[in-house]
Amino acid sequence: MSSHSQSPSLSPRELCDIARTVATEAADHARMRRRELFAPSGHRGEDSAVSTKSTPTDPVTVADTETEQLIRRRLGALRPHDAILGEEEGGSDEVGAGIRWVVDPIDGTVNFLYGIPAYAVSVAAQVDGVSVAGAVVDVARGLTYWAWAGGGAWCAGGDEEPRRLRANPIDEVGLALIATGFGYSPDRRRAQGALLAALLPRVRDVRRMGAAALDLCMVAAGAVDAHFEHGLAPWDWAAGALIAEEAGARVLVPPADSSAADGYPTIAVAPGIADELVALLTELGGTAQLPN
Repeated sequence: MSSHSQSPSLSPRELCDIARTVATEAADHARMRRRELFAPSGHRGEDSAVSTKSTPTDPVTVADTETEQLIRRRLGALRPHDAILGEEEGGSDEVGAGIRWVVDPIDGTVNFLYGIPAYAVSVAAQVDGVSVAGAVVDVARGLTYWAWAGGGAWCAGGDEEPRRLRANPIDEVGLALIATGFGYSPDRRRAQGALLAALLPRVRDVRRMGAAALDLCMVAAGAVDAHFEHGLAPWDWAAGALIAEEAGARVLVPPADSSAADGYPTIAVAPGIADELVALLTELGGTAQLPN
């Protein structure tokens, strides 16, 4: 038996409580560091605060690294035998041995860098590669979204009472507001641009917020009718996809093994247009793997 399966088992709701607690603490840290590192608008900060990852357009800040370290310390104290997979420090791609926490310390780093108020902390618990609990904190707006398997999707800000989320009751794709995002490689962006150009005349409009975890929560909250994006990693969708699904959305995610998932779409869509939109995306090549 793997060592990280020996921690006492908890219910999905109890795991969700942990995800909310840790994500909220991490969001507080990220919010503080945004003020300290960068100007209120724009990223006129110290060069040492920003580096790049896969391409020159794929940044990582010192706040990303610090926030993930904070999450790892808190999860390590609360669930010492569980596995962790994080965007910045990697970790376990093993999806069949006990609980795995999947974390994105700052989803929407470019927005964070420029002071655009759309970035989030995402923390999810998975069992056998399937999300069973998760929380996403919209850092700038102070909103927390959360869900656990079978428990519905919820949202609250500050001292507000939690409200249950439901995807929109839309039934016509031509009236759908669609959220999407783009990868970092030129070839993938070229393919995504072509797909979007073909889709745009057949829906109400498109929004590109720049934080997939928030897009998925917006499907849950009814702020958009659908989200799709190719090439998301597990930390991008692990919490948000569960929240959307528990709000009644139809959800399709890539393989949970991040090494095998690259280029596949993540889709979340209000139930009344799910069949029609997925069929449309399939017709346009939008449910296939895109090149990197």
